Amino acid sequence: MAILSNHYSVFLCFFHILGFIISSFKPVLAQNSPVFACDITSNPGLANLTFCDASLTVENRVGDLVQRLTLAEKIGFLVSGAGAVSRLGIPKYEWWSEALHGVSSTGPGVRFTSPVPGATSFPQVILTAASFNVTLFETIGKVVSTEARAMYNVGLAGLTYWSPNINIFRDPRWGRGQETPGEDPTLTSKYGAAYIRGLQQRDDSSKDKLKVAACCKHYTAYDVDNWKGIERYNFNAVVTQQDLDDTFQPPFKSCVLEGDVASVMCSYNKVNGKPTCGDPDLLAGIIRGEWKLNGYIVTDCDSLEVIYNKQHYTKTPEEAAALGLNSGLDLNCGSWLSQYTQGAVNQKLVNESVIDRAISNNLATLMRLGFFDGDPRNHIYGNLGPKDVCTPENQELAREAARQGIVLLKNTAGSLPLIPTAIKSLAVIGPNANVTVTMIGNYAGTPCKYTTPLQGLTASVATVYKPGCADVSCSTAQIDDAKQIASTADAVVLVMGSDQSIERESLDRINITLPGQQSVLVAEVAKVAKGPVILVIMSGGGMDVQFAVDNPKITSILWVGFPGEAGGAALADVIFGYYNPSGRLPMTWYPQSYADVVPMTIMNMRPDPATNYPGRTYRFYTGPTVFPFGHGLSYSQFKHHLHQAPKFVSIPLEEKHTCRSTKCKSIDVVEQSCSNLGFNIHLRVKNVGKISGSHTVFLFTSPPSVHNSPKKHLLGFEKVYLTPKREGIVKFNVDVCKHLSVHDGLGNRKVALGPHVLHIGDLKHSLTVRI
Repeated sequence: MAILSNHYSVFLCFFHILGFIISSFKPVLAQNSPVFACDITSNPGLANLTFCDASLTVENRVGDLVQRLTLAEKIGFLVSGAGAVSRLGIPKYEWWSEALHGVSSTGPGVRFTSPVPGATSFPQVILTAASFNVTLFETIGKVVSTEARAMYNVGLAGLTYWSPNINIFRDPRWGRGQETPGEDPTLTSKYGAAYIRGLQQRDDSSKDKLKVAACCKHYTAYDVDNWKGIERYNFNAVVTQQDLDDTFQPPFKSCVLEGDVASVMCSYNKVNGKPTCGDPDLLAGIIRGEWKLNGYIVTDCDSLEVIYNKQHYTKTPEEAAALGLNSGLDLNCGSWLSQYTQGAVNQKLVNESVIDRAISNNLATLMRLGFFDGDPRNHIYGNLGPKDVCTPENQELAREAARQGIVLLKNTAGSLPLIPTAIKSLAVIGPNANVTVTMIGNYAGTPCKYTTPLQGLTASVATVYKPGCADVSCSTAQIDDAKQIASTADAVVLVMGSDQSIERESLDRINITLPGQQSVLVAEVAKVAKGPVILVIMSGGGMDVQFAVDNPKITSILWVGFPGEAGGAALADVIFGYYNPSGRLPMTWYPQSYADVVPMTIMNMRPDPATNYPGRTYRFYTGPTVFPFGHGLSYSQFKHHLHQAPKFVSIPLEEKHTCRSTKCKSIDVVEQSCSNLGFNIHLRVKNVGKISGSHTVFLFTSPPSVHNSPKKHLLGFEKVYLTPKREGIVKFNVDVCKHLSVHDGLGNRKVALGPHVLHIGDLKHSLTVRI
């Protein structure tokens, strides 16, 4: 018996060890399979549940599911870490994933590990926007959603992505400007709608179903993070109705109406005294009511906690929960609603029907994503996996996106491009010359690989490298080392700028000059250089580099944003002329004097002569600039010729309209007078240089000076590729009521009567709108 007993003990011990090994492998096994509901294969009884029947409408399926849930279970669907309902075959789901410029590790919904250790990291949005290429915006979105689906299939990512960021880059100091498409409402609107299409649209053309779900953020008038101790959590953005309607709201409106986005995220700040996540006019009234959002409204993370603890807007946590839900909120990033909604119901602050509405919007989104259709590997995109992430094609697109966005700001004749065979030694200097993580900016994931500027340049010519500064703060510049290599090199590339320690979420800038001793380093190196000196600025926001613009020894200036994983290769492509730069600035570059005198907290876009307030962005700003919005040079030259454009446009009015008998400066935009009221502009563009390249054609308008209208406004843009001496036709379709209207002081849209000046390159064309 003793021997048997010992064998039995060994037997039990073996099974304990085996059990431990199996349990240790569970996370690995779990990460290789997607999270989904209605797993009929494993649980055939689920086939009898209406909400698991993929042949029915989303509305019927959601209605069936909601009526099966207890109140406690419903509350579990109000938060980003949505609770499981095991009795109905519904697993936990994490809503919070990010895909700003590639699948991101920000947020708990995405993990990078075996079998997907990295994903394609595209340029930070501000640089991609500088391409002014709507097709590129959408193509990047499509690649990102494919990689996201591939990661979802192996349990490493979700289906809901809280991107893009479409806030207006109103002030050059904003740390999050890097995440946005820039300062212009038209560009931002086009970027948002295109990127959403790339993320959401399925290849089977199913209009109601989603590939992944996008989210436009942060709604609205959000662009102060942490400036001189003023934080986004308690900042009250005082905004005129006019500025709200003609600057801050258009990108969100475009997201919903043109992009058909699945979600909108409300911001931390207050707008005119009300928290955006607790304002029924902004949420239920506009997003859900006027724009008819087909999807869910989500808080920025812990916004309800901010309303209660930071803004002290409600007296109790339950009131904050009820305020959000009653205002139109559907989902809470965080746990506030899981903690306080039951109490709010008990106190009769919120009705269960409101909770039903909220979770219905959330569940409908998951239904559209196929989350309730059983194993996704049996459906569209089910064959995607690790092989579809970081493909050579995707990595080449990251390089192409960076090339298209890079902006040539200054170029003395004979400087760029450098001829590789003529360069025996290239001095590469600067704290950003050999960086990796800096290139991808914030809200990034783990890239497939990096190509630093030094690596990119070294691939074409022999280089010698000195950092010049210990880091971008550059408190002490190592000037002698840098001058030594610069004085003997055939050319010098200085890679300067910022990183996330200078500008990022929760950190706005005070100074918009090159940090620390960087400008001293640049100037000293330029003094001793015997050949071209190329200043490269890697940053999210603009920099006051007027000293370099004015210095004849600094022959070229390039802005490369935060250029993504292939940024160094793209930079080399431009410097050596393998690629002709075509990027244009999506934001104004201001002098430091602007930052010295204009408080970041003044939200007004329009100038005020009475207080010497200069206004903001190219549309209204009246002061000096270092570089204007839309600035960007090429290695070639392009000429424009206006081929077709009307001189007059007449707006039909009914017989009794008051403007028939009274002199009017503008008329209301109303459907009956605006239907089919438009015209075409045809433009011939010729490449008169010696190098093939792309050229961005901007169409601006300067409306009559009524209703404090913008002095200049971007109506549209087109990118055209031309070989030397070739000519192309660019066409713009102008909708009079959409494109030539302005907002009055109350936010109403008006068509200004009188002369509108159209700007196309260096051409101006006068167009009179009359009745």
